[in-house]
Amino acid sequence: QARLVDSGGGLVQPGGSLKLSCTPFGFTLEYYAIGWFRQAPGKEREGVACISWNGEFTSYRDSVKGRFTISRTNATNPVYLQMDNLKPDDTAEYTCAATSVCAELMDPNSYYPWGLGTQVTVSS
Repeated sequence: QARLVDSGGGLVQPGGSLKLSCTPFGFTLEYYAIGWFRQAPGKEREGVACISWNGEFTSYRDSVKGRFTISRTNATNPVYLQMDNLKPDDTAEYTCAATSVCAELMDPNSYYPWGLGTQVTVSS
């Protein structure tokens, strides 16, 4: 069964860094764009970043621009989300998901499959 496994979350102090990974199982990421979403308690899920199937296009929500970097090397390797200068507002469960094309509005209904999520907590 095709699925994604996201990992790399943890507890970090404000200003710290984490690198999340999104690894495919049962399929390859070739021709799939990958998006990262996050959801904090009591808040709606929001799109964070997206990368096209060939890595040539990336997009970010405004609040993470300049701090987060989404990347990929090829269809068989994981997609990464490097998160620097983390802030308490970045605290959430982060989940990766696959789609055909990155869109400005990251509609979760356009993404499948999904990972199970990895918790990121930014606190002193």
